[in-house]
Amino acid sequence: MTAPTEPAAPGSDTGESLAANRLGIAGIVFFVVAAAAPLVGMTGAVPVAIGLGNGAGAPGAYLVAGIVLLLFSVGYSTMSHEVSNAGAFYAYVGRGLGSVAGVGSAFVSLVAYLAVQLAIYGFFGSVAATQLNDKLGTNFHWWVWCLIAWAVVTALSILQVDIGAKVLGLLMGLEVLSLFVTALAVIFQGGGPDGLDLAASFAPSHVFAGGLNGGAGIALAFAFASFIGFEATAIYAEETKDPKRAVPIATYTAIVLIAALFALTSWAIVSGIGSDHPVDNVMKISDGLANPAEVVYSVAREFVGGWMATLMSWLVLSSLFAGLLAFQNSAARYFFALGRARVLPRALDRVNRHGAPVYGAVATSVVAGAVIVIFAAAHKDPFLNMFSWFSSMTVLAILLVEALVSLSVIVYFRNAPHWWKTILAPVLSIIGLGMAFYLVMARFGLLAGTVAKGVDPTTQSFGLSTLGWFLVLLPAISLVVGLVVGALRRSTENADAMADLVS
Repeated sequence: MTAPTEPAAPGSDTGESLAANRLGIAGIVFFVVAAAAPLVGMTGAVPVAIGLGNGAGAPGAYLVAGIVLLLFSVGYSTMSHEVSNAGAFYAYVGRGLGSVAGVGSAFVSLVAYLAVQLAIYGFFGSVAATQLNDKLGTNFHWWVWCLIAWAVVTALSILQVDIGAKVLGLLMGLEVLSLFVTALAVIFQGGGPDGLDLAASFAPSHVFAGGLNGGAGIALAFAFASFIGFEATAIYAEETKDPKRAVPIATYTAIVLIAALFALTSWAIVSGIGSDHPVDNVMKISDGLANPAEVVYSVAREFVGGWMATLMSWLVLSSLFAGLLAFQNSAARYFFALGRARVLPRALDRVNRHGAPVYGAVATSVVAGAVIVIFAAAHKDPFLNMFSWFSSMTVLAILLVEALVSLSVIVYFRNAPHWWKTILAPVLSIIGLGMAFYLVMARFGLLAGTVAKGVDPTTQSFGLSTLGWFLVLLPAISLVVGLVVGALRRSTENADAMADLVS
């Protein structure tokens, strides 16, 4: 296979080019780990994965998810040496499977990033309405707090990207440190009533307890959901100092960091509450999972002190805000890339004097603001509806596009294959991602709260309501719409712009 040509420069003037050399490896990792919102995952997802999933084996589920995504990253990082632009998935899929397929994947990715940001807005509004109203003596509805955060996020996203990276770096550092300190405190004190038991959490028989259609499947579904956002490393390629080096390193670093943090901290939680009867203990501490965050807070209070639990309760808000800013930037850059390819209106490829995709950021904010208002007017619950619906759908969308990227790697390098980087690892990742896709679909009702009447989501797979099936199918619908749009655009004068983006 002949060496591929370098991609055409994306935009020849300062009004069409993202600011170059603004981000290093650390800045990219900050954005990506912030998007994963580790403290939110620990307080919200991990207790549920333990209580309804595989019990003490939940920490091992995060390692399994991390291994699958590391396999995906082998081919993903290899492709990053060939393409460096804000379109990321669009460009990667387009390079291997053609520009029409690339447009299809871009539509799925854009829907995913818009949806996950909306999910975080719902979570943020729910927490803020309880916590901030209590501490500040206010009586604002959840949507008021959402709109306040929306205004700040919009302002930061149209400033130069490294300002956002610095904000995210500070917030992420604090939440990671709080989890790390708590985990070490549990470990150095020898754990809780049953001590420290690695086998209880990481032995395969415990990790896969209950089978893929049972407890293990539930835990793995929550584990994969916790990694949303790691793939955004390539989105910032145009704004990094050395993208061919920075993107692969940042990708591997982000996955290892997220997997290690979740596995270590969740093991510390299991050890802290007792690994012999973790399900009963989680249910008791969290009042039947009505307050899952209390599981983490109780461990922090016992092994560190009440101040740590208080600090964590505030850092949950900052973690959610960091996630809002991270996904705002991701969605804005997808709008930018699709505008530059003339798939969406060309105005979206404009940048401001800071080199930020200003119209992409505005478009993202318009969508988010509109949905917040709609949910508020419809009196929908910010957590049970807004968060649960959109976050669950996002997991399916991201898994679908990741599988397309792995397939694209295999096709693109078929004439000069590298048995590990471009064949075996991508094939294994497709198998793993396919398994994850099935698990999330099978437990979608539990994740999203869209179960049909008479169905027990903890014991029965699928059994979705009409809304549940719509959300499950939305990524596939977005893919089909994107394929149609891509085919129509290719048949017009936009074909050259589409081809330039992936060539």
